[in-house]
Amino acid sequence: MKVREAKSTILFNILAYIIVGFITLLCLLPFWLIVSGSFTSNQSIILDGYRLFPQEFSLDAYKAIFKIPKGVIDAYSVTIFVTVAGTLSGLLLISMGGYVLQRKDFRSRNKFSFFVYFTTLFQGGLIPWYILLTNFLHLRDKIAVLILPSIMSPFLIILMKNFIKMSVPDEIIESAKIDGANDFRIYYSIVLNLSLPGLATIGLFLGLHYWNDWFMSMLFIDTPSKYSLQFFLYNLLNGAEFLRNLSQGAGVYDSVAIPTETTKLAMAVVAVGPIIFLYPFIQKYFVKGLTIGAVKG
Repeated sequence: MKVREAKSTILFNILAYIIVGFITLLCLLPFWLIVSGSFTSNQSIILDGYRLFPQEFSLDAYKAIFKIPKGVIDAYSVTIFVTVAGTLSGLLLISMGGYVLQRKDFRSRNKFSFFVYFTTLFQGGLIPWYILLTNFLHLRDKIAVLILPSIMSPFLIILMKNFIKMSVPDEIIESAKIDGANDFRIYYSIVLNLSLPGLATIGLFLGLHYWNDWFMSMLFIDTPSKYSLQFFLYNLLNGAEFLRNLSQGAGVYDSVAIPTETTKLAMAVVAVGPIIFLYPFIQKYFVKGLTIGAVKG
């Protein structure tokens, strides 16, 4: 039997859809302006500002970025490899660490949890950290330096620990032990399967961090072919700004067309484009991973 909804419920749903749709448009508007501006001529951006649709269509910004395609391809390759390798490795280590720290039969779990939490309050500092990575671990100008320092985060370990504690009942683990399963079998067959929302949430955090990172390349990478995408675009923009300032100082600004403003927008599209398509596939896990534990019962 179909239950007829009250008029107030129908009215509420209509208003809710309108409000949510309006907020969605407000969220999409800045991104659309970036995309539209990246296909606009630099002079039109300077004179007329941003518009919903290009007033004067131009591909000069993308031509400037892809003028050296090998550099873009190398930067993309490095960033994709670092993101995939760092995210998968981080998920493995963080999930194993969170699983161990929430085990009640691990007597030293509180001590190790304190050591993990302590690093969120006090750190050794940038200079000792730099010396450790370069002089002792010899990671300078190596791809590994873009992965290893960020592979584990105290916040993500604590988040994973609490997620496993809330989503994996102790009775299931005890039953698996009675059936003869060892710790690795329990972790692989039970904990990982029941922790997919938490893994998706942590994986998204790790993936976004690795994809957007440029600081590590600036500090440790000397070979241009090993630059991450963000640092490659950062150098490209600095080079365009330098040429523009140099041409202004020499009085030849009119003869040198450097689309600096539209180049910034095109860089944002190039950098955000691939990673933005990842979120729809893990959205349901991501929302559940953030909200689990908010209500206990």
